[in-house]
Amino acid sequence: MAYHHLSVMIHRQAEKYGDKVALKYRDYETAQWIPVTWEQFSQRIRRAANAMVALGIGEQENVGIFSQNKPECLYVDFAAFANRAVTIPLYATSSPTQAQYIINDAQIRFLFVGEQFQYDAAFRVIGLCQSLQRLIIFDRNVVRDARDTTSLYFDEFMRLGEGLPHNEVVEERTAKASPDDLANILYTSGTTGEPKGVMLHHANYLEAFRTHHIRLPQVTDQDVSMCFLPLTHVFERGWTYVCLERGVQICINLHPQDIQTTIKEVRPTVMCSVPRFWEKVYQGVQERIAQETGIRRTMLLDAIRTGREHNLQYVRLGKTPPLMLHLRYKFYEKTVYALLKKTIGIERGTFFPTAGAAVSDEVCEFVHSVGINMVVGYGLTESTATVSCFPATGFVIGSVGEVMPDLEVKIGPDDEILLRGRTITRGYYKKPVSTAEAIDKDGWFHTGDAGRLEGRTLYLKERIKDLFKTSNGKYISPQALETKFIVDRYIDQVAIIADQRKFVSALIVPTYDLLEQYARTQGIAFGSREELVENEAVRTFYRDRIDTLQQQFAHYEQVKRFTLLPQPFSMERGELTNTLKLRRAVVAENYREVIDRMYEE
Repeated sequence: MAYHHLSVMIHRQAEKYGDKVALKYRDYETAQWIPVTWEQFSQRIRRAANAMVALGIGEQENVGIFSQNKPECLYVDFAAFANRAVTIPLYATSSPTQAQYIINDAQIRFLFVGEQFQYDAAFRVIGLCQSLQRLIIFDRNVVRDARDTTSLYFDEFMRLGEGLPHNEVVEERTAKASPDDLANILYTSGTTGEPKGVMLHHANYLEAFRTHHIRLPQVTDQDVSMCFLPLTHVFERGWTYVCLERGVQICINLHPQDIQTTIKEVRPTVMCSVPRFWEKVYQGVQERIAQETGIRRTMLLDAIRTGREHNLQYVRLGKTPPLMLHLRYKFYEKTVYALLKKTIGIERGTFFPTAGAAVSDEVCEFVHSVGINMVVGYGLTESTATVSCFPATGFVIGSVGEVMPDLEVKIGPDDEILLRGRTITRGYYKKPVSTAEAIDKDGWFHTGDAGRLEGRTLYLKERIKDLFKTSNGKYISPQALETKFIVDRYIDQVAIIADQRKFVSALIVPTYDLLEQYARTQGIAFGSREELVENEAVRTFYRDRIDTLQQQFAHYEQVKRFTLLPQPFSMERGELTNTLKLRRAVVAENYREVIDRMYEE
């Protein structure tokens, strides 16, 4: 089947679905979810597209969107596509310096901003960005700077498109729209070096629609998706576009920290998320089990054991479970699993794509044991997200699933995963040298990730660039240890240190509330977090947990020394990227003295 180009896709859906709800967003004053029908969605895109012509936005011009998730982000996206323009999303948490880099690199003239934070950051760098002419502000509550004479609020911008005064121009441009047009430039928030703008063309998205139809036929126009990860990130963006192409209702979560409230209000059937979301669910259940005694504890443990046998040894492999096992599973499905899902807000959930970091086997097995269909996958910005994901049956825990249809994958030197296909980027914006380094003369994209293939099932090893070599010449994969440690409910964040060092050490951020609770029950006195993490009994407590967690690792891979930190790693200090990945070089620099102390004789 042919897929609609993004320039017309919402209009075609509006013809099909009319008054059916396409989007919902939360009104924070009334705590109500406001619906937007497909027809309204289509009309708003037409008005925004006309307003863009009024402003003088041209074909293949770069338009910036610096906002958290809002319906306006999608109006601007699809209005730009109708004009054959290119949208460039910036992370809502970007600093003024990061925003300045992207605005200048992409020569953005018009930047749409979300709330006060984004407006302030953008206004601060306006004098340092020659190309930047005007800010368009989504949120009416934003207070403009007294010196600001050029910005528009979004309702004022939309008024420029009232009555569709430039519709002929829009229609003419849309008629010329081609799969070879550039759709987005997505700047990767590099863990090393300056960001690179990944160019994604309409052809990349059209191919993603086709291959996801083959792999995920179960997603339909009866589904409700919670848009929770930043739309700036290729995972949520690609997933949201796929959902819109299927007629799925999208509920837009404004602030990531609100997800525990909004998920219970929306109760989505599908949602893409990062492993951290499921790690917290797993930790919560472990916490509950630890608190229970007697028959309730026995029942919880039996429910997980039953689910593991039923779902992993039979259903996963397409086999029929024995009758008694199935009846026991059905009992727990109506009681224990149902309560757990209702507590999270996913009792209607059918399908949860998960990627962005390694998923530990414990978490993966647990989630599938309790009947939550977490579909683990792997992808990059450069591959329009999905490279591989779990199939419906026969998936292998510990893998990142089966390679997507018609995508070529091979393992190169140093076990590097190489990709070739129609979802792969054509290169980095205005960076011919980086493009030539990443895409070889035969068209293979070099991912920088190490892995192995068994048939079409892909296994990840580590980021090649992230491999540490100790001063004894041994190679260490920091992710393998970090993924293992993060499953512990008393560990919130961890950074493994080993490069050019005699042995492996770790910086550990405790889950402070749980640790404080533990200290009180043990009669450990503390006046501050600093005192708490320095306490010898607390250090012994963590030492025991770490030793248990790392039993399976070779002696030279194990953490010999560690430091408990009184504050978490943060984006503000540059220690985390916008997608919450560790910037190892920054952590090493910020904690240089702490790290050096761990290596003193």
